[in-house]
Amino acid sequence: MAQTIVINGNTYADVPEIQSPKASGQGKAKFVDTSDGTADASKLRNGETAYVNGEKITGNMTEKSAQTYTPTTSDQTISANQYLTGVQTVKGDANLVSGNIVSGKSIFGVQGSASTPTISQDSTTKVLTIE
Repeated sequence: MAQTIVINGNTYADVPEIQSPKASGQGKAKFVDTSDGTADASKLRNGETAYVNGEKITGNMTEKSAQTYTPTTSDQTISANQYLTGVQTVKGDANLVSGNIVSGKSIFGVQGSASTPTISQDSTTKVLTIE
């Protein structure tokens, strides 16, 4: 963002930054207008610093280390506005196939195709037959 600057009675319009020689003679110091910055501490990683509106701010964003999620009967969420410092893993299972799920049921989007056995008992011999 450019500003109008007055130095020694002279006005300079639309100045995006000021560079001035360092006292040591080693290069130039650079001064930049930060008044249009929109970040706040919650948007910066914990411990990181930045300048917003002429002020130095230190980040305090919540961090989440590596974690493994095992599917359960309820949803598990990773909250918004976190810095993920490690791999987030959602476990899979090679047994999650249609033939292992009863027909008419669905688990994690896999439609079942396994048939339910029919059981009958002979009324005289009491022998069970499973088909």
